[in-house]
Amino acid sequence: MISHLDHLVITTGDEDACVDFYTRVLGMSLQTFMAGKPPGARKSLHFGPQKINIHVAGAEFDPKAHRPTVGSQDLCFMLAVPLDAMIDHLNKEQWPIMLGPVPRTGATGMIRSVYVRDPDQNLIELCEATPQTPQ
Repeated sequence: MISHLDHLVITTGDEDACVDFYTRVLGMSLQTFMAGKPPGARKSLHFGPQKINIHVAGAEFDPKAHRPTVGSQDLCFMLAVPLDAMIDHLNKEQWPIMLGPVPRTGATGMIRSVYVRDPDQNLIELCEATPQTPQ
C-alpha cells in the first residue's frame, strides 16, 4: 500500500547550523516555502526526489510529532557518489567520522557505511551499496 517516503521532519535547536551541515557537508539544497495557517515561511532540504522539512524546537509547525525532540533522529542516506569520495569530502570539511567504514544491511541489500553526527547530535549514516555475493 505504501509507495515511498515523501518527506520527513527534523527538529533542530539551531536552524543555521542545521542548514549549514545539510547543505555544505551533505550537499543538499535549501528551499523556502510558504505553508500553514496562518501561512509562514518554512525551510526544507532537498536531495533527489526527497525532502526534509525543518522545524525549530519550540516553534514547530502544526500538526507536529507528539514529542518533537532535538537529536532523536537516526537517519541513513544512500550516497550518489562513492563512499570513499564522501569520506574525503568529510575530511576536507573537517567533519568527524565517528565510525566506519563498516558493513551493514540496508533496505535492499548490503551497504558500506560511515557514521557522523549533525549539529543537533542526530546520528547520520552515509552509505553505498556493496556488490552482492552469490550464495
